[in-house]
Amino acid sequence: MPEISVIVINWNGEHFLEDCLVALRRQTFRDFETILVDNGSRDGSLDYVRSQFPEVQIVALPQNLGFAGGNIAGYKRASADLIALLNNDTEAHPDWLEQMHRASLLYPSAGSFASKMMYFDDRERIENCGSAIGSDGATMNLGRDERDGPAWAQPRSIFGPCAGAVAYRRQMLADIGFLDPEFVNTYEDADLSFRAQLRGYECVFVPRAVVYHHYCATNKKTPARQVFNSQRNIEFVYLKNMPLSLILRYAPQRLLYEIGAALYFTRTGFAAAFVRAKLDVLKHLPSLLRKRKEIQARKTVPNSYLRALMTDSVLASRWKKLRSAWHMPAQSPI
Repeated sequence: MPEISVIVINWNGEHFLEDCLVALRRQTFRDFETILVDNGSRDGSLDYVRSQFPEVQIVALPQNLGFAGGNIAGYKRASADLIALLNNDTEAHPDWLEQMHRASLLYPSAGSFASKMMYFDDRERIENCGSAIGSDGATMNLGRDERDGPAWAQPRSIFGPCAGAVAYRRQMLADIGFLDPEFVNTYEDADLSFRAQLRGYECVFVPRAVVYHHYCATNKKTPARQVFNSQRNIEFVYLKNMPLSLILRYAPQRLLYEIGAALYFTRTGFAAAFVRAKLDVLKHLPSLLRKRKEIQARKTVPNSYLRALMTDSVLASRWKKLRSAWHMPAQSPI
């Protein structure tokens, strides 16, 4: 049985796969398996992988189940105790898996390990070093757009990883569950991180576990769909996971977030997608409340622990983004 199972999700991404899979071949850590889950591609991805990367296990899905559904299918095939998820539009540094494995030994109580994700075409600039959570319930990418340096050179405990390049401990996933298929795409990792924190599982940022990423290469193809998924799913995360006393305590911050988001997406031409997302939350409310009841019943940490994780800087960054959008020409709906 391998030490690590690496799950790569692909949807019509044949043009990315050489960089991704060759980088996995070059890993200094060798005791791992690679599982490629194909979400019903029509671009020849499967034939390419079968001919050029015969060592890769393939899970061929008949249709696109999204990031969450695809990874769930890969997780069912995985055999290792450390489950790594890796976007297809990435190139992992040769030491990536070595560093993740080492961190799993150094931090035996941690449930997840976040990579340092760098922009593919600007390899000294950070895309994210995992995520923080704000008092409004929204998440923020740590280190976004900063130059790499001493500030991001040491391991630290953070709220959660980006699922584009992460390692989860199977023991934790067996306890809290894996990705929620209702999310389809976007914020499914934030939901998993919140569930983990509610059960007391630490996430460790591993600064030498470096992955280069074509940021939003897939999501840019369908921007309205991305807005819909993100603005629906952020409500899913909040309603499932935020303890009631913290919902009441931080209600003003949450209201400001919602107002700012509505203004931002109206200004940028996605008001219709934003409204559809919020209405869709109502359709899912019964299942969300059922999941919430179970999650809150299994919570093991005090609310003071969660408050210590939260920062007001997330809300400040959202309003800065709104101000910048307001100075741009208004966009027509797409």
